[in-house]
Amino acid sequence: MIEPSTTPPPYWFPAKTYGWGWGLPVTWQGWVVMAVFVALMLVGAVVLLPSYGHPVFLAYSLVLCAVLVGVCWFKGEPPRWHWGDSDR
Repeated sequence: MIEPSTTPPPYWFPAKTYGWGWGLPVTWQGWVVMAVFVALMLVGAVVLLPSYGHPVFLAYSLVLCAVLVGVCWFKGEPPRWHWGDSDR
């Protein structure tokens, strides 16, 4: 018979120690997500800003940020307010 695992699922993004949200990635998958986010922001700045201007780049950036928050929401620790290590 197979015993259920008691280890928690590996989160890509841990909760911040102070405040609400997520910290830096702790897995390679999380670092890939961050690298792709930064690369897409840089490409957007180089391609969209000169050609289409600030409003299009702002919309592009908001979409990328929303996607990043979505990935953090589904692959990170559940977000809640933290007051430090005593809170965990």
